[in-house]
Amino acid sequence: MLGVFAGCAPASRGAFESARCWPTLPPSVKARCGYLVVPENRALRNGRTIRIAVAVIPAVKRAIADPLVYVDGGPGGAPLLSTAALIGEGLNARNDLIVVDQRGTYYSKPQLTCPVIDRFFRRLVGVVYDAPSTRAEHVAATRTCRAQLAERGIDLAAYNTTENAADFADLRRALGYQQWNVYGISYGTNLALNLVRIDSAGIGSLILDSTEPPNLVSLPAFWPQASAGFTSLFATCAAQPICRSRYPRLEERFSALVRKLESHPVTTHVPSQAAGGEVAVTTDGGALANWLVSMSFATAEFKEVPAWIDELADGRPQHIAASRASSITPPGLIGYGLTFGVICSEWYPFAAYPEILSKGRRVLPSYPSTVLEEPPQFTYVTDDCREWDVPKAPATVREPVRSSIPTLILSGTFDAVTASPWAKAAAAMLPNARLVMFRGVGHGVAPASKCAQAVVQSFLARPHAPDLRCLALSS
Repeated sequence: MLGVFAGCAPASRGAFESARCWPTLPPSVKARCGYLVVPENRALRNGRTIRIAVAVIPAVKRAIADPLVYVDGGPGGAPLLSTAALIGEGLNARNDLIVVDQRGTYYSKPQLTCPVIDRFFRRLVGVVYDAPSTRAEHVAATRTCRAQLAERGIDLAAYNTTENAADFADLRRALGYQQWNVYGISYGTNLALNLVRIDSAGIGSLILDSTEPPNLVSLPAFWPQASAGFTSLFATCAAQPICRSRYPRLEERFSALVRKLESHPVTTHVPSQAAGGEVAVTTDGGALANWLVSMSFATAEFKEVPAWIDELADGRPQHIAASRASSITPPGLIGYGLTFGVICSEWYPFAAYPEILSKGRRVLPSYPSTVLEEPPQFTYVTDDCREWDVPKAPATVREPVRSSIPTLILSGTFDAVTASPWAKAAAAMLPNARLVMFRGVGHGVAPASKCAQAVVQSFLARPHAPDLRCLALSS
């Protein structure tokens, strides 16, 4: 496996087979669809093959440049379910757009989804987030998921960034492109940077949206990211006279709520589309802190956050409860085999568990230890990884990536998942990178900002001189 990262891509081991397009693609789009057939584990001779679902969406206008391949996040997301949104962002305005469901995800085969984990997350909003019983139920769901995938003969150790990057390198060659442009978002930026490692000659330009540098991402690193996003959000309110007047000492009050609710959780009932009726939502300190992190994915609702925190402090938890209930992912969408394959081989083994708490205390010293001892977004994933039991990844997958490829880095000031320090660290390694900050935007910049979409289009047309004028208009 180490040979994959020797600095140049190996000869292609993939073949593209055409297939009928999936129903989630807009019917008006005349896409070319099919599967990239590749080894599940490239380290094995004569091992089984898997099928990576791919759609090539033609440019709206005559293509003026190499195609753009979209590298989704998660890990474990399913972008072929969201092609209409990608088209709406204008990603195929003047470039053919290639959308890929990565190995193990929704339309790819095998599909490594786990209904048992989906059912747990549906129940999670109604139980105490940091309770030992919640931990036990969470780990039991992961254990069952792993057993079910193993019974199907899945090589769980083969679902990782090493193989994932090799899939994309093989796809470029199988489709016959000498070069393409690469757009990574969230975990997809990590994957894109690892693709640069092995196939830099095949990449004309690179877009990193909400950057996760492979050398920096780890479970203890997520509380500092959360803290950076929180600080930006609260400082923005304090700097605006109306917000400061209506919601004074907002950061201090939020911290007090985290402490109070960790000892005395509150339960309320709210309508839920996902549940098909009313659902009970229980909020303790861990749930509240994780809710604010999750708001990074909902830029359009950020303006409501100060009021909702104020309402919660006043004994009215309905808005935050409804926000939590609405964030439940519909069942069957997440490829947990890839999720845990990446986290448990590439993040978990490269840091010590106590560092999660120590780094959390350093940046959020007023939060209870019971909140900080688990990483935000990935609560109990250390237990998950002990159950998942996959080999530690080669250290090369975590080395800094240096490249002179023209690069656009997008970062939102309210991002509490992959905050601006990570974007700046990535930019320092890429001498032809342009870092663009978007005020008041969370995680996933281009999907949330028309200005960012315009900047992306300008960069694709002129990588060395993108038009940034909309930033002044939107500030």
